[in-house]
Amino acid sequence: MRSEDVSAAADAPEPKEAEKQSRAGRNLPAAVGVGAGLGALVIASLFLFKDAFVAVVVVALGVGLWELARAFAKAGIVIPFLPVLTGGSIMLVAGYYGEMETAAVAMALTVLGTMVWRLSDGADGFVRDASAGIFCLSYLHLMGVFVVLMLAEDDGPWRIVAFIVATVASDIGGYAAGVLFGKHPMAPTISPKKSWEGFTGSLLVGIAAGILTVRYALDGEWWVGIVLGISAVVMATLGDLSESLIKRDLGIKDMGDLLPGHGGLMDRLDSLIAVAPVAWLILHFLVDVS
Repeated sequence: MRSEDVSAAADAPEPKEAEKQSRAGRNLPAAVGVGAGLGALVIASLFLFKDAFVAVVVVALGVGLWELARAFAKAGIVIPFLPVLTGGSIMLVAGYYGEMETAAVAMALTVLGTMVWRLSDGADGFVRDASAGIFCLSYLHLMGVFVVLMLAEDDGPWRIVAFIVATVASDIGGYAAGVLFGKHPMAPTISPKKSWEGFTGSLLVGIAAGILTVRYALDGEWWVGIVLGISAVVMATLGDLSESLIKRDLGIKDMGDLLPGHGGLMDRLDSLIAVAPVAWLILHFLVDVS
């Protein structure tokens, strides 16, 4: 064996260490630091000046749209960015300061505006690009409307806390259980790192978080917390798998590199936007406004 081969073998990580790194799949210290920073921003905007959280949602979904537009462009799909961004932002503001009907009108006009905007580029790829724009509008801003609807309630900040905590708990529980115990892939052709053991961890931690936040933050019934926790885990998992399928179809690993340890902002938003409509439905009908 040549000396350089011996040196390379000596420098290689131990098999167990390499396995841990590959199973973790992210820079954990960076991920924790970024997550703590984002959490501080959310808490500050919610409880210091509630309306500021609307701006946080508008900016976050705008960045998410930008990441999607860049990803789609790699597959030759051109999203009509400006009309989708403008109309989607108006939808969010209308949902908070107006009513659901106002946001619905804003969405209808944005759909028409997206198609009209794309007319100038001719017929080639019209259906593809316009459909992608409407998909992004629905995937991001329509889901986001339910976030601002929760916020609009008198106890809105605590409803947002319950919704976010249940979703983040699902992610943390699934990540920890998957790294430690994951052996049976849930959807190997879509997301090889997702396991049934991780899903079980998501359920346990998500349910616990749902019970604690609904019972003590919203003064709701404990069983509603179980419903919220289970729903958050199921929808967060489906949202994550859906985005994984989008990335596989586009041939990319992450939506971006904006957040160290996480990837792109869309890699964090995928679960939240999937949970938002169901969380609004559960909290709106099962928890009285306090």
